[in-house]
Amino acid sequence: YPNPFNPTTQIRYDLPDDALVNITIYDIMGRSIMSLVNSHQTAGYRSIQWNATNNLGEAVSAGMYIYTIQAGEFRQTKKMVLLK
Repeated sequence: YPNPFNPTTQIRYDLPDDALVNITIYDIMGRSIMSLVNSHQTAGYRSIQWNATNNLGEAVSAGMYIYTIQAGEFRQTKKMVLLK
């Protein structure tokens, strides 16, 4: 939320059990742009903010991006749009 966004967006998720959580953002070509979370987290409600930068801290261009959330056996993929 929000989607489309500019300049930041917030990804919210709920963990029913403790799990290793991985949230990665990809561009439309499938290249990994940013790894937001890659750690073991306890159960509960969480949110993480993405400020439209890549792993090097550089601003990314406007367009569609895809993020995946993986926690244990659970995996979900969603689209988001950056407007500038």
